[in-house]
Amino acid sequence: MKKILFVIAGLSLLGACQKAPSQNEIAARAAKAYYDQLLEGKYEQFVDGHYQPDSIPAVYREQLVANAKMFIGQQQDEHRGIRQVNVVRADVDTAKHAGNAFLTFLYGDSTSEEVVVPMVYQGGLWYLR
Repeated sequence: MKKILFVIAGLSLLGACQKAPSQNEIAARAAKAYYDQLLEGKYEQFVDGHYQPDSIPAVYREQLVANAKMFIGQQQDEHRGIRQVNVVRADVDTAKHAGNAFLTFLYGDSTSEEVVVPMVYQGGLWYLR
């Protein structure tokens, strides 16, 4: 989780050297970073990227990690895995602290799919909803 937060913070600071990135861009980069963690097999970090208003029981967290592993296994069976995640765009509503990131999954069988990733802004960071 800390690595993801540092990556997101680093991307934000990198953008500060130029013009400030929009919240749309920051949310999209955050969504991609979380899914990149998933593809790298860092299931715990992917789960930590989901917004949880309170702490969750350890058993529930274990189920979320298992679900992430099953998702990757399913994608491997159906499409020979997800090979790459690309950002398409993001649409955020800063007043509501929420938005959607649009990502493209490029699969191992040469197909692709655009997915909508709901995001929520909390405590200065964008999280998966």
